[in-house]
Amino acid sequence: MTSPGPIGVTFRPTRLPVSVAISLVVIGIAFAAIILTPVLAADAVRQDIMSSLLPPGADGHLLGTDELGRDILALTIAGTASALVGPICVALGSMILGVLLGTIAGYERGWLDTVIGRWTDLLLALPVLLAAIVVSGVFGGGYWATVVLLILLFSPSDIRIVRAGVLEQSARPYIEAAQMLSLSRWRIMFRHILPNVSTLVITNAMLNVAFAIVAFSSLSFLGVGVPPGTPDWGRQLTEGRAIMIDNPAAVIVPAVLIILVACSVNLVGDWLGQRLTRSGRYA
Repeated sequence: MTSPGPIGVTFRPTRLPVSVAISLVVIGIAFAAIILTPVLAADAVRQDIMSSLLPPGADGHLLGTDELGRDILALTIAGTASALVGPICVALGSMILGVLLGTIAGYERGWLDTVIGRWTDLLLALPVLLAAIVVSGVFGGGYWATVVLLILLFSPSDIRIVRAGVLEQSARPYIEAAQMLSLSRWRIMFRHILPNVSTLVITNAMLNVAFAIVAFSSLSFLGVGVPPGTPDWGRQLTEGRAIMIDNPAAVIVPAVLIILVACSVNLVGDWLGQRLTRSGRYA
């Protein structure tokens, strides 16, 4: 059976791939951990030297403790917010910049397209991690300063992708018809063209979340962005290296979670993009 969608589109129910279903479960658990952190890991940073370096499976400590006696499981749960909230904000901010500047550049062209194009070329020439380290070192930026910086550094890919989609749509007959009706440029760009490149925007935003998770974890591992003592998966990696022999879970668990969540977001984004394209919802 099929069901009619909006604007005469027909949606055919498809079986959810196993990999996508597992990825959705992983993402759901991660968000549940963020919401339930005050309940499950309220004392994540509490130190107990008498219980330091306990191995996994110790009484009351499923994943053991670190050299300060902090529970590894509680630290990991509490670090979920730091590891995911920033990357999500980066993806959303980059998407907004990409949609705004990419749409204007692709539709207006001319000198606006040239200026925006040179701006994206400049940002693309900057190594993301190196630029973040330098800026944080010079200006002493914290977590949210790193978020703003990564938004700027991630935006060129969104701008270029949206611009390419807008250029392709601008040559279609429905845009010529809208222009003949003397509709405003902003209405044509954001009411007629933008919905037809939404698949590109959504897919790239999901990919940016995955890349930003890795970027944030790398910066935290290098000691940038997240202050010392803050629960964070990347910081757990750098702090856990010294006790890897005593408690390997201190390194293995956050490392596996970074890879698992990033891959899950990537798989869901890829599947969602294919689903939207096949459904014909966007031209």
